[in-house]
Amino acid sequence: MNHPTSILITNIGELVTHDPELGTFAGAALVVDGGTVAWIGPTAQAPAADEAFDAEGRAVIPGFVDSHSHLVFAGDRAGEFQARMAGESYGAGGIRTTAAATRAAPDDELAAGVARHVAEMRRQGTTTVEIKSGYGLTVDDEARSLRIARGFTDETTFLGAHVVPPEYADDPAGYVELVTGPMLAAAAPYARWIDVFCETGAFEVDQARAILRAGEAAGLGGRLHANQLGPGPGVQLAAELGLVAVDHCTHLTDDDVHALRDAGTVATLLPGVEFSTRQPYPDARRLIDAGVTVALASDCNPGSCFTSSLPFCIALAVREMGMTPAEAVWAATAGGARALGRTDVGVLTPGNRADLVLLDAPSHVHLAYRPGVPLVARTWTASSA
Repeated sequence: MNHPTSILITNIGELVTHDPELGTFAGAALVVDGGTVAWIGPTAQAPAADEAFDAEGRAVIPGFVDSHSHLVFAGDRAGEFQARMAGESYGAGGIRTTAAATRAAPDDELAAGVARHVAEMRRQGTTTVEIKSGYGLTVDDEARSLRIARGFTDETTFLGAHVVPPEYADDPAGYVELVTGPMLAAAAPYARWIDVFCETGAFEVDQARAILRAGEAAGLGGRLHANQLGPGPGVQLAAELGLVAVDHCTHLTDDDVHALRDAGTVATLLPGVEFSTRQPYPDARRLIDAGVTVALASDCNPGSCFTSSLPFCIALAVREMGMTPAEAVWAATAGGARALGRTDVGVLTPGNRADLVLLDAPSHVHLAYRPGVPLVARTWTASSA
């Protein structure tokens, strides 16, 4: 399909740029040229373009950057969700159920599932998505999961250290050797990142450290799941290693908060998980007030959080985690970009990717003000603009 060289979006009621100089302003216009943002300013001063689009007073925000998802899987865990809602506690054991189904699924079934969920995300304003492996837990299945994910995004993460699979139940050290050896070698060509679930029932801190260091030696950036199910050493490990981001961060001590701030590690909060597991929500207000950079992501997965909606996560963050609407939108866009080490997305500024969302609302506040309402009227991406 041929797209016009340049598009002028006029009469933007509220333009949220996250550019420190441009900020948020009314009566705005924006020019997209060749997949990048070429100009931003008042509608009255807008230059000509090949095509014009009238926003009719509606808001435009950067496309959402979802920095944490698990989309390569097969099977369904609705029964597990039903049991949790009946009072059973959440643990990491259900991951093995999904791993069994994923191993048995052919490539085309897995790819179709990823395509379905990426399209679902796009309809809700997500323009950049990170996708993890972690439901294969064998050398071949982890590599093929990442190969499939790479067909949808460059932000792919090797999560062979999700849980210890049943065949290694009596030899977790042997599984760590597999993850840091043959599995990492097979996965690295398809991955940008390496991740570990550092939690009771998954991997201990020394195991996590060894896995992350092996990933770094293979050229992968480090990420970490930590402090989700209770207090633990994972956040301190993330700070020690200078990881770009650590995700969940539900149970934090004051020392954890200070370590995140001092290391410059992004705390990626996943409120959909707490909604779906009835666990306490992380305290975003505490982190922000301490000077920690906060991101919001979906953690879309078939077990602990089967939502792909960042607007829903924004509403939860405002209602349950002490964030203002502006902070939550920043965390789901510019914050997500920082969690992926990206500067070209999450902020609308000349030269950045033209990934942006038109809301069927006059302000970004409506994302929290009208929870559950499909407010994304249109999404542009650099590849479609």
